[in-house]
This record gives sequence, C-alpha cells and structure tokens, in this order.
Amino acid sequence: MKHSIRSLLGMVAFLVTAVMITLFIMSFVSIPLPGGSVVLSARDYQAIKEIKKLINIREFLQAHYYQETDPKALEEGAIRGMLEALEDPYTVYLDKDEYDSFMTQTTGIYEGVGLVVTGGEDGYIRVVAPVEDTPSDRAGIKTADRIIKVDGEEVYADKLQQAVAMMRGPEGTEVVLTILRDSMPEPFDVKIMRQKIRLVSVKSDTLEGDIGYIRISAFDQKTYEDFKGQIKELQGQGIKSLILDLRGNPGGLMDQVVSIADFIMGEGLIVYTEDRQGNRAEERSNAGELGLPLVVLVDGGSASASEILAGAIQDSGTGVLVGTKTFGKALVQTVQGMGDGSAIKVTVAQYYTPKGRSIQGEGILPDYVVELPEDAVVGEYKQGKDPQLAKAVELIKNEVR
Repeated sequence: MKHSIRSLLGMVAFLVTAVMITLFIMSFVSIPLPGGSVVLSARDYQAIKEIKKLINIREFLQAHYYQETDPKALEEGAIRGMLEALEDPYTVYLDKDEYDSFMTQTTGIYEGVGLVVTGGEDGYIRVVAPVEDTPSDRAGIKTADRIIKVDGEEVYADKLQQAVAMMRGPEGTEVVLTILRDSMPEPFDVKIMRQKIRLVSVKSDTLEGDIGYIRISAFDQKTYEDFKGQIKELQGQGIKSLILDLRGNPGGLMDQVVSIADFIMGEGLIVYTEDRQGNRAEERSNAGELGLPLVVLVDGGSASASEILAGAIQDSGTGVLVGTKTFGKALVQTVQGMGDGSAIKVTVAQYYTPKGRSIQGEGILPDYVVELPEDAVVGEYKQGKDPQLAKAVELIKNEVR
C-alpha cells in the first residue's frame, strides 16, 4: 500500500514537472538567423511581431518615398504618434530642445512670452493663465483664450509641445498669436515681444494695516523658500490674518505646494494619489500650523498644484475659498528620460483632495463665488476693480472680530 502511494506521488510529481518544463519551453521562441539562431522569450517575440509593421513601413518609406527621409524624424514621429493615441494632452514626447526648455522653466528663468497652455477638449490650445507681469499678461491674453495660430501657422492641441516651442524664442524677437475668445465675434492677432522671463513667484503686501496678502503666481523650485520668507516678514509687521492669492496660478512642482500646505495646515492629509492599479500614496502635514484666519483666492486659471493647495485648505477647514471655479486638472505626470537628451512626460496617477474628491475636469467650487469684471485690476479692491479681493478682506475682518 505504501509502495503504491509512493508510486502515485512519484507519478504526480513527474507530471507536474513535465507540465512546468513544457510551459517553460513554450515561453521561449527560437528564431533562425544566418549562422545560427537566437532564443527569445515569447513576450519579447510578441513585441517584435507587434513592431514589425512599423519597421516595414519605415523601410518602405526609406526605399520608395519620393524624397530622402530622415530616420531620426521618422522615429520621433512614431513615438509622438504612439503617445498621441492615448488622447491625453499631458502625455507627450519631448525632444532634446523641448525637454531642455521644460526643465529650464521649472527654475523660473526662460525666454518666451510667459504663457501656460494646455490642450483643450475642442482640439485647440487653451490658455490656462498668462504668467503675471510677463509679455503675454501685458498684451492682454486671458485665461480660457484659445490659440489657433502662431505666426500664421495653425496649431492644435495634439501638437501642443511644438506650439509651445514656436511661442518661445530669443529675447527681443516678436511672435504673433491668433486668439479665439468667446466674447469676441472673430479671431484676432496679438503681437508679443519675447523676453527673458525671470519668474518672481511670490509677492507680498499688507492690507488694512494688519491683513497679510501673499500672491503666488506659480510653484517653481524656489517658491516654498520665498513663501516662508515672506510669511516671516509679514509676521514681523504684526499681521493678524492672511489672504493667499492663487488666481491665475497654473501650478508647477508638487513638492513645493506640499511644503507650503504643511507650513499652513495642522496635522492631516494634504493630498493623495492613485495609479491605475489602485496603489495609493499620501502626502501629510505635521502638527505645526500657521494659526491665522485664512482666505484663499482662486479662479479658472488656478490649476494643478494650485488646486492641491486650495482643496487641502478647503477640506481641512484651515481657511475658506473665494472667487470662481478652478481649472480642474488632477492628473499627475512623471518625466522619463530616454538617455539621448529626449524624454517622455506621462500621466501616471490621479490626485484626490483629503475628502476623496476627484476634481479632474470639474474644478473646485469656492465657498464664496464672486465673479471678476472684464475691467478688473488685481489688488484694486478699494476702487471696486477687484471684488474678489474685497470679499476676502470683508471675510477676514469679520473672522478677526
């Protein structure tokens, strides 16, 4: 009996081993080559089969296209096409010049017109916000304007990075943008002189004697340190409350906004992200907090990192929001270098406010909705030119009292 059981177990073990060996062998493919053969995994073999069409097309073009072809241009075109197929305006290929320009902008110094844009759902390039006190801002470009031509050449959302490259250029040169604006019956041209953009992302002032006012125009590598310095300066002047102005702030570096939220809030969740596998990553603040009555100003140009900060403050009850609904960008990108100076920028996750709100395409609705007139002048609240700031001052005074 024991001998039979041992025989049966031995047979089962043999069959299992045979099956595993068979599966292992089947997972590899031998490809004959002149002078021998190469063994590939079935996965690699399938990948080669899938790109065979691209290789055949490239070879056909190189052999039969009526002009000489540039292999590098064909390769980059294929990569761009692959990413464009995802229909995500934030997932893009960056050639070396575009990647250098992208990385330079995060330092707060670059040459161009000072404009933050994105791909709109209508296929046009949409203005998120002009950067404060830059050529595009002074030329009157507004949030939600659509750029349909650059120097007379039509541009579209699926070629966003190329359009951005066209708008940038050496200081002192001119570029003409053709703008489509909802309030205007016809498209119109705007001539803008490029300049070196030295972004001062944090500015501060005092209002009504003891109300601190800080305007953050973007989140670059120096924003947190500048913000912390401005706060200490205002506290030295005896402020009793704070208005944080994020209007027209298109976002920027996530680590900078998390540091600012940590500085302002008490202990709690700032933001969390989830990837397609449902993996969750959280950013939390410690127990330290600013401890001042706080009002945050937002509008349709407040996007991405600005919305992380606004959402954290609103959900945690640290302060209240005044203005109009924010832009609605809650996608997180990572940049992967390709080893040759180029890179791909890819959406890898979506972020949520502390209460689990997804604002992608929805934006954040302020606690107090206040529209801004066409002739508004930021900061001129006493003359009625900035009713959003006037409402913030009113709320702050009531809170302090």
